[in-house]
Amino acid sequence: MDGKEFVASLIEEMETLFARLGETETLEAESEGRMDVPTLLRLALKSELEASELAAFWLPSTPEMDAKVLLAEQCGDEMRHYGLISRRLAEIGDDLTGFDPLAEGHSPLYQYQRGLRTTVERVAAGPFTSEAIAQVRNDQFVRFCTSVGDHETARLYAEVIQPEEHHHHVLGRSIVEKYATTHELQELAAAAVRNTLAIADELRNLAEKTTGLHNLPVS
Repeated sequence: MDGKEFVASLIEEMETLFARLGETETLEAESEGRMDVPTLLRLALKSELEASELAAFWLPSTPEMDAKVLLAEQCGDEMRHYGLISRRLAEIGDDLTGFDPLAEGHSPLYQYQRGLRTTVERVAAGPFTSEAIAQVRNDQFVRFCTSVGDHETARLYAEVIQPEEHHHHVLGRSIVEKYATTHELQELAAAAVRNTLAIADELRNLAEKTTGLHNLPVS
C-alpha cells in the first residue's frame, strides 16, 4: 500500500472501534463513573498537559521539519487549552489551588508513547490517534455539558478546543501518509496506533472486548 491507502485503512479500523461506543462511554471510563463537569474538566487538564509534554519531549529528536512544526504547534495549543480549561473551572467555582494533574504520575499511555523512537510511530500514536480519541471524547463531553445546562463549557469545547484537536489529527494524518511508505514503517505505525487504542483509558475496555487488544505492560 502507498501511504494514503495505509492511513485510510487505519482510519477505517479506528472508526469501526469508535462506532461501538455508547453515548457517554469515553467519559464514564475516564472518570470511573464520576460524571460531573468539574471532575471531567480536571481530568482534561491532565490529558492536555501530557499531550503538550509529549510533543515537547519528541521535538528535539524529530529530524523531519514538517513533523517538528506539527509538534511545536501541538505543544503550544495543548498548553493554551490547559489555561482555558483552568479559567473555566474557576468560573464555575472550582478552586484549583494545590491541584496537581500529575500528582499520581503520568498515565500508562504517556509512558508508552514517550518510549516511541521513530517519527512515524510518534505521529501515528500522538497527533493522529490520540487526537482522534480526543475528538470522540470531546463530542461526548459537549453533548453531556449541553444536557446538564452548561452551555458555556460546551461552547468552549465545540468552538475552540475541538477544532484545534481536529487540526492536529489532520496534520498527523498527512505526516503518516508522507513517511509511512515502506512495509517496515507501516508496521511500526500500525502497532503504535493499535497500542494507543488498547492503552487509552477511554477505550481500553472496548478494545479488549471487540479487537482482542489488551492493555500493554509499561515500564
